[in-house]
Amino acid sequence: MNIQHYFMAASLSTLCLISIGVRTAHAQTPVGDTLTQAQSANGEYISWREHLIDDPVTAGVNFSGSDGFVMGDIDKDGIEDIVSVHESDAEYDSASFIEDFVPPVAGHVRIHFGSNDPDRWVNVTVAEAEDVPAPEDAVVVDMNGDGWLDIVAAAERSHLIYLQNPGSDARSAQWPRLILPLTRDKGSYIRVFAADFDDDGVPELTAPNKGAQTPGPEDYARSTPVELHTLHGDPLQGDSWQVQVLGNYSIPHNAEPVDIDSDGDADIVVGTRGESRLIIFDNPGDGTLNFTERAVGIYGASMAGFNLEYTDLNGDGRLDIIGAAPRGMVWIEQPERKGDAWNAHLIGSLAPDSHTGYALADIDEDGDIDLIAGSYSRGDRTGDDSSVGVNGALGRIGWFENPGVSGVYEEWQRHDISRRKRGMFDKFMARDLDGDGDMDFIGTRGNSYPYDGVFWLEQVRSASPRAAFERAREQESDEMPLP
Repeated sequence: MNIQHYFMAASLSTLCLISIGVRTAHAQTPVGDTLTQAQSANGEYISWREHLIDDPVTAGVNFSGSDGFVMGDIDKDGIEDIVSVHESDAEYDSASFIEDFVPPVAGHVRIHFGSNDPDRWVNVTVAEAEDVPAPEDAVVVDMNGDGWLDIVAAAERSHLIYLQNPGSDARSAQWPRLILPLTRDKGSYIRVFAADFDDDGVPELTAPNKGAQTPGPEDYARSTPVELHTLHGDPLQGDSWQVQVLGNYSIPHNAEPVDIDSDGDADIVVGTRGESRLIIFDNPGDGTLNFTERAVGIYGASMAGFNLEYTDLNGDGRLDIIGAAPRGMVWIEQPERKGDAWNAHLIGSLAPDSHTGYALADIDEDGDIDLIAGSYSRGDRTGDDSSVGVNGALGRIGWFENPGVSGVYEEWQRHDISRRKRGMFDKFMARDLDGDGDMDFIGTRGNSYPYDGVFWLEQVRSASPRAAFERAREQESDEMPLP
């Protein structure tokens, strides 16, 4: 080796050591404290500030296990409200602290009435305990045709319950209710949705029943129904409800109305955990409920379809589906012809953290759709156990930047927001809550009492990089670095 080559090799070695040192230092910095590199289309840096909407400490209500939420103008004041569900279930949450505060059969459905100030909400409980044992999901829909949005909640430990909006005093009055008789003690209703499938002016409900709240091997080996509930009369009368079984599957956990073929009527997309596949029920569009079942064949991935999003990513005029797969977040491309395979394309991964809740929005205002995603922590739900390490499955939030239509088949760039020892980020919705023109997000958090509840993430724009995340609480679950 001549002297020139020697110094070149030495310089490269030094650069490699510096590079390794930078990566190591970066890896040791907690995610939320890392300076953001994400930028908007106009060159401003994007970071996030957390705001609390509802949590058990400030509310003085011992709820936990926050899961799904939906939005609608419940009190008809022109401002969207939030309906959230909280399992608060000692057995499922494995939370010893709950036994001291909450009865064995617990759960809460809460409404967060909005205002012109995104940091001012009126939070009330409209159902709890035996009425909603371990509620997982809800839908807001005007079932009785009086112009006020009602609530139907799905309880993982039992049934579907209808809660009728009392009208102008919705914030203070008791909500009349009915546990749908044909759902009582039938297993575990994990989701519920509503749509007027037959266009008769009366909504129907779709509800997958996964069979057991915590399925064991015997539950995977049997099939449980995806149901269609129809209303014929007063929704507070048990005999007004009828049920139709669409199909039986191993641990079905989604049955979402969406016009997947863009023909003007709502179809149903079913996801099953046990079979790790998707099924579509095509709406006949003739005023009947005689759906046609067809399998979704996917080339390059499998999808269980617990949470799904829908948009036309490649600009071909057909809705594509975004969801979690074993290798990370993927989108599957709807084929031109029904029955052909849907090709899978990788968006990105939060590994070793999981993929739970997500939502679509143009976060950086560059004209294409990005994706925010949250994970499900797998450690102790009642404290920041020292055994929970950086390589475990933790509670994480991040977003994936769309490379644009010209590069839509490439992997998307990931921007991490926060990574905490505890937190299940089950669902997100995009809203510009502060009215500043950029997109914020509402979300729920579980697995982390006393930090469970409902929050919103304010998108912050700045001329120079800031810390990626500004937390709302002074005391929090430990913020962690990337693995």
